[in-house]
Formats: sequence, C-alpha cells, structure tokens
Amino acid sequence: MTDLVARTGRHQQRYEGGCRLVAGCIPYKYGVADETSDAESVRVVQVLMINSPSGPGLLFPKGGWENDEEMDEAARREALEEAGVRGDIMKLVGYYNFKSKTHQDKLNPEGLCKAVMFALLVKEELQSWPEQSIRERKWLSIPDAVKQCRHAWMEDALHEFQIWHEGSQL
Repeated sequence: MTDLVARTGRHQQRYEGGCRLVAGCIPYKYGVADETSDAESVRVVQVLMINSPSGPGLLFPKGGWENDEEMDEAARREALEEAGVRGDIMKLVGYYNFKSKTHQDKLNPEGLCKAVMFALLVKEELQSWPEQSIRERKWLSIPDAVKQCRHAWMEDALHEFQIWHEGSQL
C-alpha cells in the first residue's frame, strides 16, 4: 500500500465566476516504434490515460484546484493521485470549459467547470499510488488516445498538445 493519500472534500475548492476551477495534465513519455526491419527505430510520444469509475472511456488526470496551491501544483498533484506519475510541467496546453454531471453542488449547481491543462513529461511511474484501487492507467499513441477519449474537451486539449509537441520537435 502507499503512504500517499488523495485529497478529498470541497472545503478548499476554488471557484471563479460560477465555475469550479480544475487543473489537469496530459502525461507523456517517449517510446520506440520499430518501423523498419533493419534495426532502425523511431522515437514516438505516448500519452497516459486513466479510466473513470463513473463510466466508459478514458480520461487525463484532472481535479479541483485548491486554495493552498498554484494551478501547476494542482495538476501535478492530480497526476500523482489519479495516475501515479511524477514529472515536469513542460507547457500550459490551454483552458477548457465543460459541464460536469458528477460535480454539481450548492456553490455550482449547474456543474460548470473551467479546466487548465498542462503537458507533463513523466519522470517516474509509481507502483503504488492513492487511487490505484479505482484507476487503471494505459499508455497510448496520440491517435489511439483520441479514439478512447471520453470527453470532447479532452480531445481538444490532446489536439493542442499534439500541435505543440510536433512543433517542439522541429
């Protein structure tokens, strides 16, 4: 078991303009794809997605941004709690608005959320993490991640990540 514990509750949750503020990331690493028979290989990017206990499809780690942390700290914390990875924030990918069916409360009855997403270069993949009993992680190519992405706004974030990543490799 792990000594790490996931944060719970909403007492430190940030809200702005009637929206719950959320921070998350697209964890990524580099793998090798064998495309030729003469032992040459190509370096490919893989992104990490997790399942959701509340339904089908895969997600990127994300969750509430709390009052005692900066938004990049919240994104790194969510990656650790939900996906069991640590790494370096490389880029702010963008801001995304969405409506959550599972996070409606008296401060946010419509479930409106504003997410900030970062690119997180994974440096460490933990064997034990706070939400491992309810989450499975899966490394995917970007095209496979697009096919399995549960939410349209996460597909948009993945598209922006891909544009950034391809531009940074030139």
